[in-house]
Amino acid sequence: MSTESVLGTETRIEVTPIAAEQALGLLEDEGLDTGEAGLRLFVQQGGCAGLSYGMRFDVEPEDDDTVFEHHDLRVFVDPASMRYIGGSVLDFEGGLQGAGFHVENPNVVSECGCGESFRT
Repeated sequence: MSTESVLGTETRIEVTPIAAEQALGLLEDEGLDTGEAGLRLFVQQGGCAGLSYGMRFDVEPEDDDTVFEHHDLRVFVDPASMRYIGGSVLDFEGGLQGAGFHVENPNVVSECGCGESFRT
């Protein structure tokens, strides 16, 4: 398992304070240990542009995951996903259109109209 301290800035994943607060609250609601469990951020095939983001809670990282820690939140990213989302920022947005997590990805060259999928 890699840690963020050995990575360059181009391969980091950042997390805003509000995103960390929201995710930690959800982890606690699920009864998970926030010291070991974390948010898995991954890329999967799908959507009109070819790739989409996925997120779920895992009780611990996999052996080959890179683990980032920001504002007490642990974020797990597998090696294949890191190629697409390195340098991204995980944020949380609220509003009239609905609240949710949003990935600001500098590697994206195009997105679908609804913003749910992307291409690098």
